[in-house]
Amino acid sequence: MKPEVHIARVYDRTGVPSGERVLVDRLWPRGVAKSAAPFAEWAKEVAPSAELRKWYGHAAERFEQFESRYRNELSSGPQRLALDELRSRARKTHLILMTATKDIDHSAAVVLRDVLLTS
Repeated sequence: MKPEVHIARVYDRTGVPSGERVLVDRLWPRGVAKSAAPFAEWAKEVAPSAELRKWYGHAAERFEQFESRYRNELSSGPQRLALDELRSRARKTHLILMTATKDIDHSAAVVLRDVLLTS
């Protein structure tokens, strides 16, 4: 089965495709109670490191460099193991990467989706 991976914002209540929803942010989304979370799992291990996340600061002009650094992080250590788990699940079911970020086009979720779809 060809992987089908989508991205959705945690705060969007409509237009989210059906599938297995996994939060892929390092930090828990503000204002979301754990009991009412719109996802079944939190895979914070696959998110960019705290250092990389702070350096990037969601500055769109740094996105290319952020993407390169994040891809390097995904190639080793605990992030690699978490990526392998998501990759395996994406082959079996529709996967929805959930994020709290406002600018999805310049987010770690986009990089992660692209990695999952090309590997």
